[in-house]
Amino acid sequence: MTDFHSLGLSKQIVDTLSQNNFATPTPIQAQAIPLVLQGRDLIGLAQTGTGKTAAFGLPIIEMLLKDAKRPDNRTVRTLILAPTRELVNQIADNLKLFVRKTPLRINVVVGGASINKQQLQLERGTDILVATPGRLLDLINRRALSLGHVSYLVLDEADQMLDLGFIHDLRKIAKLVPAKRQTLLFSATMPKAIADLASDYLTNPLKVEVSPPGKAADKVEQYVHFVAGQNHKTEILKETISANPDGRAIVFLRTKHGAEKLMKHLDHVGFAVASIHGNKSQGQRERALKGFRDGEVRVLVATDVAARGIDIPGVSHVYNYDLPEVPDAYVHRIGRTARAGRDGIAIAFCSPDEIRLLRDIERLMGIEIAVASGEAPADRARPARGNNRGGGRGGQGQGRGAGQGRSEGRPARPARRPFFDKENGEARGQTGERQERRPREDRPQRENHRNADFRGQRRDERTPRPEADNDLVSTSDFRPAKKPHHNGPANANGAAHEAGAHRGPRHAHGRPSGRHNEERGHGHAHGEHREGGNGGMKRRGPRNGNGQRRERA
Repeated sequence: MTDFHSLGLSKQIVDTLSQNNFATPTPIQAQAIPLVLQGRDLIGLAQTGTGKTAAFGLPIIEMLLKDAKRPDNRTVRTLILAPTRELVNQIADNLKLFVRKTPLRINVVVGGASINKQQLQLERGTDILVATPGRLLDLINRRALSLGHVSYLVLDEADQMLDLGFIHDLRKIAKLVPAKRQTLLFSATMPKAIADLASDYLTNPLKVEVSPPGKAADKVEQYVHFVAGQNHKTEILKETISANPDGRAIVFLRTKHGAEKLMKHLDHVGFAVASIHGNKSQGQRERALKGFRDGEVRVLVATDVAARGIDIPGVSHVYNYDLPEVPDAYVHRIGRTARAGRDGIAIAFCSPDEIRLLRDIERLMGIEIAVASGEAPADRARPARGNNRGGGRGGQGQGRGAGQGRSEGRPARPARRPFFDKENGEARGQTGERQERRPREDRPQRENHRNADFRGQRRDERTPRPEADNDLVSTSDFRPAKKPHHNGPANANGAAHEAGAHRGPRHAHGRPSGRHNEERGHGHAHGEHREGGNGGMKRRGPRNGNGQRRERA
C-alpha cells in the first residue's frame, strides 16, 4: 500500500498529515506528487472530491521548505489562482493545515474584502499566495506586489476560469511571471479551450487522468423528476427535504434572482435556509457557509459560484432546481456530495424547456439518469435539433415552392412563370417593348400624382428661385423683426418704416450700429416722450375719474 512517505515527502510533512488523519493518498495524489517533485509541468484531471489541493500543495510545500530563503518584500514565491472567493479560501485553509510549525507564510487575495488590508499583508513578502485573478491585477496596478520571483504557478479549476471570462486576466498574469517556472494545471474537465491554454503556458507537460472527463463520483445516486413548471419543482423540493430532516442539502439554481427568491420562500415556510450567490457580500457568503458547515443551516441555495471545489462534509443531497446550460457544470454540482468516500444523492428537476439540457448532460456522462417521477418525453434519447416551424424550409430538403411546410388551411402559391419562354427562347421583358404592370382587379385603384409636378432640370437652365417663406422673414439672427404698424405715426424724420426695414447700418451679427446716445429722445413712438440724452421718460399714472390718465414726472 502506498503511503505519503514513499511518494517522496519529508518526515515533517508526513507527521503533520498523520496528526490530521491523512494516512493514505488518493489516486490523483499518488500519481501527481512524485511528478511535481521532479519539477515537471503537469495537467491533472480528476473528478471533484478526490484531493487535488493536496496533490499540488504538498509537493510545493516540500520544495519551498528545502529552499530556505525568505521572500523579499512585496514578492511572491508561489502563485495559486482559483476562480471564486470560496474556493480560494478553502485552498488557503487546507494549505495552512499542512504548513503548521513551518516558517512559510500564506496570504489570500480575493475581491469583496478590504484591499488596503491585503496590501499591508503583502508588504513582508509571501511564500504562497492564493488569489482570484481580478483582485490580483488590482494589487499589481497599485504596485503592492511583484510577480517577478514566482517559481511555481498553479491554475486550479482552470475550465471554470475560462467559463467566467478570466482568459484575458490569465494572459496578463502569464506575462508578469518569469518564463522559467513550474506550471501546474488542475481541473475536473478537459474541454478544447483547456488544451489550448496548456499548450500556451505549460512546457512539455505530463498528463495525469484519474477518471474520464465528465464522470461523476461513483457513489452518487442520480435521479430526475420530469415536472410541468417552476411551481411543481418547488412542491417536490419541499416534500423531499421534509422527508430527510437529518440531511444536509445544496440547491443549485441558474440565476441570482431565482436563488434569492427560492431562499425567501423556503425560509417563509419554516426551513433553516441560507443563500450564496454573486450579489452577496463576502461577509454574507462566509457567514452562510459557516452556518451550513456548523449545522445551523440545513439547506443552502446557491448558484454555480459554489459548484467548484467547495468541500463541505456531510452533504447528503444535491438538487439541480435548474439544469445548467453547460453540461460540465452538472458534474461539478453533484460533486458537492459523496465526498471522501461517502454516499450521496443527486436529484434533478427537468421542465419541458430543459429536455435539451438533460440530453446534453446524459451524453456527456454516458449514462441515462433514472426517472423518479413524471413521464419522460418520447424523444429523450434523440439528438438535439433546431426548432423548425412548419417542417423546416419546406420539409425534406425541399423549398416552399412545392407547397410543403405550409398549414393545410392556406392555399399553395401559384407557380411562377419561367424567366425564359420555352417556345420562343426569349427572356421575359426582352421582347423589345416595355411591359407595364397590370393593375389588380380585386384592389381599388387610385390616381398616382406623386411625380406629376416633378421635372428634371435641363442643361443650361436656370434654377428657379423659390419665393420667400413667411416663417423665415427676419432681419436678425438673434431676434425677430418688428411687426408692421399700419396706423402708427411716422418717426421724427417723417418717413414711415415698414416691418423689417433697416433703420441704419448694421453689424455682421444683425444688430444696428452704434450712436447709442445720439438722436435718442428726438423721435416719438406710440405716444412715449423721451427727454434729454439720458432717455428720461414721463410715466403715465392711473386714470382719473373722467377716464383720462394723470401724468406724473
